[in-house]
Amino acid sequence: MPTGLVALLDDVAAIAKVAATSLDDIGAAAARAGTKSAGVVIDDAAVTPQYVTGFHPSRELPMIWKIAKGSFKNKLIFLLPAAVLLGQFAPFLIPIILICGGLFLCYEAAEKVLEWLHVDESTKHDEPAIVEGHGREEEMVSGAIRTDLILSAEIMAIALSEVTDQVWWQQGIILALIGIVITVAVYGTVALIVKMDDVGLHLATENEGFIAAFGRGLVSFMPKLLTTLSIVGTLAMAWVGGGLLVHNIAAVGWHGPEHLIDVISHPLVGLFPETARQIASGISFAILSGLFGVVIGAIIAPLVHKVIPHGEAH
Repeated sequence: MPTGLVALLDDVAAIAKVAATSLDDIGAAAARAGTKSAGVVIDDAAVTPQYVTGFHPSRELPMIWKIAKGSFKNKLIFLLPAAVLLGQFAPFLIPIILICGGLFLCYEAAEKVLEWLHVDESTKHDEPAIVEGHGREEEMVSGAIRTDLILSAEIMAIALSEVTDQVWWQQGIILALIGIVITVAVYGTVALIVKMDDVGLHLATENEGFIAAFGRGLVSFMPKLLTTLSIVGTLAMAWVGGGLLVHNIAAVGWHGPEHLIDVISHPLVGLFPETARQIASGISFAILSGLFGVVIGAIIAPLVHKVIPHGEAH
């Protein structure tokens, strides 16, 4: 075989190896960044079903599809280019943006916690009002897309902070992958949630015996599932929001909260066997940063409601 062809094949093999490594790096970075966004994702899945409540069952899936298309547009057309440009030309702003996002998540989580504890009823979330008359579906869809824009911005900012070591085109691919996967996962889950009670009702009314009992059980289970999602979403928001504050406050120069969490968690982690200490450290940080986030959010929430009339803050 001519040496020129051998050299060319070697070059092709080397390029393929580099490309495979890049794909592996992109996949790992995307998984890492997506995990960091879990709190926002769960909250998004818990909140969205409220926007199709009260509509005819035949309109639920079309509305969810409209919201999902708006979410794709939010992430891929508006936020993705802004995030890549931010990562390239103003990475020093990322910690500040994440602090703002962390404050918002802590505020949202604390509102729900205060509501559960009946500490401050002014923090109680209102369900989106269903406007009667022509155009109510469009109004609800528009409201859901506006809410999605806020949550999507937080997801993209969190993801961007995890891939700042990648070149710009890898950042773009990773953020696009995260945006697509999260949107499909969230709105696919929402579609299942909102149709599950209809499936259960159909099984209960059109069948007998075990299938009918299963249908009735499905109908009674769905409110419990939504409540569980809301609780898990709140805890996840507190953990993610508190973690964002702790890490990024340290990144801009104040290590007080990070040091305090280390001081509290170190003796607790020391009680565990050495093989389990890394896991215990992660759990300890999640709990303590979540508590920190709820405290910060509880301070912010009443102040926000003094400045912004209740109902406009959301």
